[in-house]
Amino acid sequence: MSHENDAGVIRRLVTTPATWAVVGLSANTSRTAYSVSQYLHRALGMRLVPINPRAEDAHGATGYARLADVPGPVDVVDCFVNSQRVGAVVDEAIAEKDRLGIRAVWLQLGVIDEEAAQRAKDAGLDVVMDTCPAIEGPKLGY
Repeated sequence: MSHENDAGVIRRLVTTPATWAVVGLSANTSRTAYSVSQYLHRALGMRLVPINPRAEDAHGATGYARLADVPGPVDVVDCFVNSQRVGAVVDEAIAEKDRLGIRAVWLQLGVIDEEAAQRAKDAGLDVVMDTCPAIEGPKLGY
């Protein structure tokens, strides 16, 4: 069964102030993760937690190498990793959900893993897949 995004979930995630752990966000301004997270922060008022292998800070926020290193809390895990790697990120979000308070995983435009999406849903997380908050937000007037 293929995942279908829920418009109500997208609306809630885009319009509710929250902390977003952005996996793949570094100080590299040429990366899509940088510009999209800038939109999340500036236009939507989200607090950012950069997650990247070098634990680089971005947008004035402290970076961490992985979700397990984040002291918390985190509401949404936004995944800017390729489809072949996103399953491991989703599994880490599931493992850390109670400790960090994670409520949702957002797989970015072009990032598709039906099995990982199902595992996240089975764990009680909201799932958005194959779209971007910088696409969905303006549709909602943000």
